[in-house]
Amino acid sequence: MSNAIEYRTVTTVGATKAIKVAFKRQRPLFLWGPPGIGKSEVVDGITNEMSGIMYDLRLGQMDPTDLRGMPYYNKETGMMDWAPPIDLPTPEIAAQYPIVVLFLDEMNAAPASVQAAAYQLILNRRIGKYVLPDNVVVIAAGNRESDKGVTYRMPTPLANRFIHIEMRADFEAWLDWAVNNNIHEDVVGYLSFAKQDLYDFDAKSASRAFATPRSWSFVSELLDEPMEETTATDLVAGAIGEGLAVKFQAHRKIAGKLPIPGDVLSGKVTELEVKEVSAMYSLVISMCYELKESQGSVKESEWHGMTDNFFRFMMDNFETELVVMGARIALTTYNLPFQPTKLKNFDEFHNRYGKYILASQS
Repeated sequence: MSNAIEYRTVTTVGATKAIKVAFKRQRPLFLWGPPGIGKSEVVDGITNEMSGIMYDLRLGQMDPTDLRGMPYYNKETGMMDWAPPIDLPTPEIAAQYPIVVLFLDEMNAAPASVQAAAYQLILNRRIGKYVLPDNVVVIAAGNRESDKGVTYRMPTPLANRFIHIEMRADFEAWLDWAVNNNIHEDVVGYLSFAKQDLYDFDAKSASRAFATPRSWSFVSELLDEPMEETTATDLVAGAIGEGLAVKFQAHRKIAGKLPIPGDVLSGKVTELEVKEVSAMYSLVISMCYELKESQGSVKESEWHGMTDNFFRFMMDNFETELVVMGARIALTTYNLPFQPTKLKNFDEFHNRYGKYILASQS
């Protein structure tokens, strides 16, 4: 019989909601999850949304003195005193923001001496003479012991001071993040077709490279650089592993035969010759990107014409799942200001796909 403990897990959306509540009540929260899943990105996103500032401390790379400060001889008092740590928020800086997030990353990768210093900060909101300003909230993060990374068992009293949330990979949440952060259309298109490849981490594997939301972001950045195909494959394999790199590069070859999004939206191209499904996903994403970028940069009448062609092309060339995906990104994720009365194809689109779009949002 296995003694393994199964923990409740949440998606990125669930983690975001939980963190916001914990912040409101100033309750320290520990965010668990496998490597590369996007823990720090979630915290950074919430901080920006709340117009705050984040202090990102990698405890696994710190000494106790980095938190406690350094002792020195005070000539005025003739006694030993402590120089405050430079990496913690000062009252002057904290006063400039509605919220200050103290993010203790890699906490369970820190040795016991560093965890002990952090414990004082979390328990008493002070360490030595340093006191956390009132608007500072504390959140920590770390990998699980089962992830085979460097971890130290957290002392029970310290663990009991946290609310514990464990994240899991979730494609739909990642998709919303990806299209809002301009992740390359080939990456979003491929993963929309092969959702299982978003996260491919196996703690038992000896592979040095594996797919995570973070490593796919690396791939997206690489694709913006001009390079030979062999070099691209080498770099992609170094980010997500050789097996997935071969599949992804094969997808890119097919996607390269697709029409230019601008030609579709202008009405020059009305029929899709490439019938490979994974490539179609890339085209949907690139058309949504094009619509978003062109909003405000072309005349309103021209933009609505592009939008009308967008709906017409999807109805004539894509299966329902792809149509719903494109509409969801354009209408919900990007919240593009469509005016149905100015779109001759919208009524037909709504009659054919409206119920599916509503179902996808429930």
